[in-house]
Amino acid sequence: MNNAYLSYATKRLVQAAIVILLAYVFTFIVVSVLPGDPVTNVLRNPQNGFSEAEIQEIIAAQGLDKPVFMQLSTSLSHFLIGDLGLSMRTNRSVTTMIAEVLPSTLVLAFAGLVVALILAIVIAYGTQFLPKRFGQGLLRGFPSLFLSVPNFVIGLVLIHIFGFQLGLFRVINPDSFWATFFAAVALGIPISAQIAEVLIANLDHESGQEYAAVARSRGLGQLQLFARHLLKPSSLPVITVVALTIGELLGGSLITEAVFGRTGIGSLVQRSVSTQDLPVLQAVVSLAAVVFVLVNLIADLVYPLLDPRVKLLGSAARRPATSDEGSSDIPKSVLS
Repeated sequence: MNNAYLSYATKRLVQAAIVILLAYVFTFIVVSVLPGDPVTNVLRNPQNGFSEAEIQEIIAAQGLDKPVFMQLSTSLSHFLIGDLGLSMRTNRSVTTMIAEVLPSTLVLAFAGLVVALILAIVIAYGTQFLPKRFGQGLLRGFPSLFLSVPNFVIGLVLIHIFGFQLGLFRVINPDSFWATFFAAVALGIPISAQIAEVLIANLDHESGQEYAAVARSRGLGQLQLFARHLLKPSSLPVITVVALTIGELLGGSLITEAVFGRTGIGSLVQRSVSTQDLPVLQAVVSLAAVVFVLVNLIADLVYPLLDPRVKLLGSAARRPATSDEGSSDIPKSVLS
């Protein structure tokens, strides 16, 4: 690790911290200020059945009787130590409520990402080595097809076929292995489209390079050529794409959970929206922003370590010119 990388990593860490703080402040303003007084909107709604004494107690506990700036300052200081406040409906710790449902969402999101990566790699491999009728035509159209079909439609089709028709899983047991698997498939198919498009484009470029021609001349098989020489340089930009799709992955998880009846962040958000539980909504939105920023930060920090051709200039990581632009270096792995 040289000084240039340490300087770059430090700047990215500072930028990520600033973005997280700004995201929290923006969320606080949108959720707590712009819609109006949460006491009037929620607590004093006759349908909620709060007595005046209970309202005053909640107001004091939430600090809603203080000026907005002081509310923001208190809320931000609590956020920095992991205290997300109390639910206005249940008076429970929001941190505890999220901790109870977060593991289910993380399992689904991770499984969906794995499915997306596998699908993208299989499709990309087929476009390079299958006959043109399939690789150049049919498979290259899959990403566009996957993008055009919403994940909730895919989920309903999977439930009908594999749940009701084939009986591989029961809808009343959404946390079983097969139910989780098909929920991950529904979530991963649209995500795989973006990854596959980038991977295919880079494979097209890398397969035309000199080192690929040298590898073919040495008699390497298609699978060896793909796995040993084409996949790694072609998959480096995928890191950035995966980081950028995290927001879509989280949003898709909420919808998929509702379709498959899973208890996760999605069900918590649904209940909070219906009851106008603002502290919970603010916490979930802030958590999503933190996850998105951290994933992109990790991608930015890992990319220069995986690709030695990346040059660190100021606070940005930039790749040098490709071989078409003047660099024709042949990887040592091809010559070995």
